[in-house]
Amino acid sequence: MELPLTSSLFTDPKRLLLDLAKEHHLSELLRLLVNRLADSPRVALARVWLVRPGDICDACPMRGECPNRDRCLHLVASAGRSKAAPAEEWTRLDGAFRRFPLGVRKVGRIGASGESIEAPDLSAGTPDWIARPEWLRAEGVSGFGGQPLVHRGETLGVLAVFARGPIGPECMDWLRTIADHTAAAIATARAFEEVEALKKRLELENEYLREEVTRSGAFGELVGQSPALEAVSRQIDLVAPTDSAVLILGESGTGKELVARELHRRSRRAAKPLIKVNCAAIPRELYESEFFGHLKGSFTGATRDRVGRFELADNGTLFLDEIGEIPLDLQAKLLRVLQEGELERVGEERTRKVDVRVVAATNRDLKAEAEAGRFRQDLYYRLSVFPVELPPLRKRPEDIPLLADHFLTLLCRKLGRPKPRLTLANVQTLQKYPWPGNVRELQHVIERAVITAEGGRLAIELPTASPPAGRVSPTPAANRILTDSELRQLEADNIRAALKQVKGKVSGTGGAAELLGMKATTLASRIKSLGITE
Repeated sequence: MELPLTSSLFTDPKRLLLDLAKEHHLSELLRLLVNRLADSPRVALARVWLVRPGDICDACPMRGECPNRDRCLHLVASAGRSKAAPAEEWTRLDGAFRRFPLGVRKVGRIGASGESIEAPDLSAGTPDWIARPEWLRAEGVSGFGGQPLVHRGETLGVLAVFARGPIGPECMDWLRTIADHTAAAIATARAFEEVEALKKRLELENEYLREEVTRSGAFGELVGQSPALEAVSRQIDLVAPTDSAVLILGESGTGKELVARELHRRSRRAAKPLIKVNCAAIPRELYESEFFGHLKGSFTGATRDRVGRFELADNGTLFLDEIGEIPLDLQAKLLRVLQEGELERVGEERTRKVDVRVVAATNRDLKAEAEAGRFRQDLYYRLSVFPVELPPLRKRPEDIPLLADHFLTLLCRKLGRPKPRLTLANVQTLQKYPWPGNVRELQHVIERAVITAEGGRLAIELPTASPPAGRVSPTPAANRILTDSELRQLEADNIRAALKQVKGKVSGTGGAAELLGMKATTLASRIKSLGITE
């Protein structure tokens, strides 16, 4: 019979304790622990299980014994070498004991009770809780020490050591000490990982917000005092304190993004980020990555992990501009996130929870699109809990003087020029124009006037009036219902005409986007989808 083992069961336990305290990555910490323990020829097998949510309940070999499928013990680290087959190493984490229900068998009982199970000498007899007595005999195992990993009263997991030969009292004391230090090291590693994750997320949020500041519009508040604008402001006040989804409707250039910002500013989520996504500017193949994020290597070009816009907006607001541009086959995935508050990054099986308030905007008749089958009806109803319709600028001419003066002040400050006087003649000229591009077009006209102003005189130059964005002038055949292909052809012809008039210029002052009253990114997307090459 072998003599009881002393501290020689473990190779330099003091060094192990010091090295555990230095390691701040959980996976490396656990590997370090079991590998060092298994370095001793006296240790047949060292394993660690951690308490985690249940994940393979339907396929788990112990599902019949499991009293609660909420949490269980997951095998996360294993090291050892077989005596019967010396070439065999016990490092696999997918064997029959990869999960233990809490309270079931020896490992499960340790995890549930937070109390150790110690059998220093099994040579006198095999306890009934040993699952495979034949394995003990084949491997010469005659000592077992199972210790709970407890930190501040919480059981984090279980450390188990199977020894060849009995375990002496001094060795068992070392095993208890190692378990206590391991529990503290696990808690520290988790805290470090959480700090790193928060730091990374903060860096991504800051990077995004810096981009938003750079790209943000010239105005930052609702400007005007017309009854139409006051009605919109009242609607914002009503819905902003809630978490209800809002659908902002209106022609291009009416200020839908501004309303989204006001909704966020007046909400209880104002301290959290407002994340903007222009759905028309995202390539089709990158929609999932943009919305939900991806893991490094999940597709060609994925050179690093990326957090999606939904995660960036967690506990804040997500503004989905041009929502009608999302392809029909991708709308179901968006609907699931809105309904369940769950998502998976591209290339990842882990489900993540998010709490996001969604504000969407479109210049399309989304209800008609849904009825025609070009937009999912269930997604439309989910988004349009509280619709807010913005009136076009031509329906609130009394706001034009205030807006013009507001833009004049901001633009002169931006360009470093003295502010010229906005005369009554200037105002009357502006109020007579129908503003197909709405507030955005007014801003561009004022900017052009500031640039060309001489001697403090403001010269307003207006383009030839065109029909409001999204509207087609009546034709003799206006009563005939057009097919979808005819509508697309009509839209393509209209865009070609605009491009021809501005000599192919898409964006910027005097470009086709301004003429059509839409964003340059939206126009670029339409040109691509309609196959316009001229």
